[in-house]
Amino acid sequence: MGAEPTSERTTKTTRRSVLLAGGLLGVSLALPDWDTWAAAMQHAPTDVPTVGPSVFESADFADLEAITAQIIPSDATSPGAREAGAARFIDRALASFFATLAPVFRAGLQDFQRGVHARYAERGTFAQLPDAEQIEWLRSVEHTPFFNAVRQLTVLGMFTSPAYGGNRDGLGWKLLGFVDQHVFAPPFGYYDRDYPGFQPSGVDKS
Repeated sequence: MGAEPTSERTTKTTRRSVLLAGGLLGVSLALPDWDTWAAAMQHAPTDVPTVGPSVFESADFADLEAITAQIIPSDATSPGAREAGAARFIDRALASFFATLAPVFRAGLQDFQRGVHARYAERGTFAQLPDAEQIEWLRSVEHTPFFNAVRQLTVLGMFTSPAYGGNRDGLGWKLLGFVDQHVFAPPFGYYDRDYPGFQPSGVDKS
């Protein structure tokens, strides 16, 4: 198979560099509530069902998905949060290992939606707004606790193990160039690469 065209390879490298070098990930990980999410993820089960949504009504889910799609948008060469199922991850997380945070999150979403209705009364829901108006509104609320929470969870849903219900087909990992494989350390080495006990994250071990 031939090499990628230079322009496409450059675009992918540039986007990956932005994510890794403190652009999106740097901002998100610096937020005050990151420790809350990280602690919950550490003890989360890896068999979270991916069917749903179960926490949000369809219209609410559509709004949430539209927000995530603006936080990590897709482009001509690589997928974004929508394609990676970040909103699905958020829904499943709030229905399971982040369940204690669900009431506050839903209240934040309702307040967000009321603001959208007040400003764009004739335009419909947030998901129905054109991109320019979605971005305009998100910029006006980007410092609110609700938006910060969605941003953190979107990053988790984009780049965490697919076993938690996000990062569909490993799309986030592919964007970063990460390969889910066994990490060898002394006294083990390359000769153990076929060890039968290892399964990539999100793979059915039954």
